[in-house]
Amino acid sequence: MISKKRGIKTVVFDVGGVLALGKNQEIIKRKGNRTFGVHQYIARKLNVSLDQWLDSIDSVYADAIEGKISKEKTLKIISRNNHVSMEEIERLFKISYRKQFEQNKQLFEQVFKLKHGGYKIAVLSDQWPVSKEALMPKKLYKEFDEVVVSCDVGARKPNPEIYKILLKKLNLPAKKCLFIDNQKWNLVPAKKLGFKIILFKDNKQLFSNPLWMRLK
Repeated sequence: MISKKRGIKTVVFDVGGVLALGKNQEIIKRKGNRTFGVHQYIARKLNVSLDQWLDSIDSVYADAIEGKISKEKTLKIISRNNHVSMEEIERLFKISYRKQFEQNKQLFEQVFKLKHGGYKIAVLSDQWPVSKEALMPKKLYKEFDEVVVSCDVGARKPNPEIYKILLKKLNLPAKKCLFIDNQKWNLVPAKKLGFKIILFKDNKQLFSNPLWMRLK
C-alpha cells in the first residue's frame, strides 16, 4: 500500500462512462443504424431526425452543462423548439438516461472499500441538472467526500478551472489525487496539474492497473 502520508490520499471518479456505465455501447452496425444513446432515443420518441433534435438543443444544452443557464430556462427553450411541454422533455431525458446508463455496482463496491480503508473519495463530472438528477442518486453520492459537478460550479472538463475547484475543496495538492476518467482529453489537464491518472475502459482494466492495485 502507498503510504497515505506521502502518496495518494484521494481517488476522484468521473460519472458517465465510469461510475455510470452505458448499457448499449456496442450495437450491430447496419446501414442507417447508429449507437442508441440518449439523444437518439429522444429523437425517436419525438419522431424527428437526430440532426433535427440536436439542432433544437444546440448551444443551450452545452450552456446548461457549464452552468450558464438554469434547468428551467434550458427546458423552456428545448420545449419551445420542439413544440412539446417542458414536463415531457424532462421526462424523456430522465427515461433516456436511465435506459442508457446503469450504476457500476462493482466499482461502487470497490470505491466504498477505499473509503473504509482511509482514502477520501470524490467525484468530478460534467452534467446538467437533469442528467445529474437521473444519474447521480443522492443515496449513493452522499457517501463521497466531495462532489464537483460542472453545472454547479460554472466550469466543465477539460477547463483546468474545474480541477482547481476540486483541489480547493479537497484542500490537497494534485499530486495526492488519482483521477479516473474515460476520456483522454479530460485527463490531459489533470496530468498537467499533477494528478495521477488512469484512463478507464472497463472494470477489469481498472482493477488490474498498477496504480489502482497499489491502493489496496
